[in-house]
Amino acid sequence: MSNEADKIKARRRFLTGMGVVATTATLATSAQAQQSSSGRRGFTPARHEEDSWMDAIPGSHRVFVDSSTKPGGVTAMNYANNLMVGHTTGYAGEESDNAIIVCFRHASTALGFNDAMWKKYSGSFNRGLGFNDPNTDGPFETNPLHMEVSRFVNRGNTIQSLIERGISYCICNKATQSLSAGLARGFDGSADEIYQELIQNNIDGSRFVATGVTAATRNQEYGYSLLYAG
Repeated sequence: MSNEADKIKARRRFLTGMGVVATTATLATSAQAQQSSSGRRGFTPARHEEDSWMDAIPGSHRVFVDSSTKPGGVTAMNYANNLMVGHTTGYAGEESDNAIIVCFRHASTALGFNDAMWKKYSGSFNRGLGFNDPNTDGPFETNPLHMEVSRFVNRGNTIQSLIERGISYCICNKATQSLSAGLARGFDGSADEIYQELIQNNIDGSRFVATGVTAATRNQEYGYSLLYAG
């Protein structure tokens, strides 16, 4: 009996000890979580005048649609449309509830320029697009995002039609400089002159940002969700 009683007491001490260990571990985890949460709450990103335009766009739902390829730039237009359709049909909201920015950077930068530039630099601008003008079956001589045909890849979501629905655009300035240098080699011109020409011929409703990747990160500091289109 004595041996059995000793075993019972030992088992009770073991279980009690496990309870203490578990409680201690739970408290430690809770403390770490609170400390981590407190650290996040205590972080306030710096504000810069160059980013203030993001905060000025009206809307209770903020989304930044990023693109870095020409096909991705077209997809970004469709995503912007779908975001608004999803909100109006699924949540009984208004399109004006959305603050949406579409970004053209890296290889999609050419989509940020108007028809005059697409006509002048058609060969270079069409490179990497992956499809031809359905009206001519040849290279585009106008910005493909001006195509209003619903069966086309942008499904009729044009630059202007999305502006009218509240969409904003931004274009990578650094990529524009790189594009200008490439065009200068192909057209035997001055990179600076071509750059000046391009920045005066951006699409309606757009602005240049220092770099697209900076805008794609800074927007999250202003409460935007980041959506990558390709």
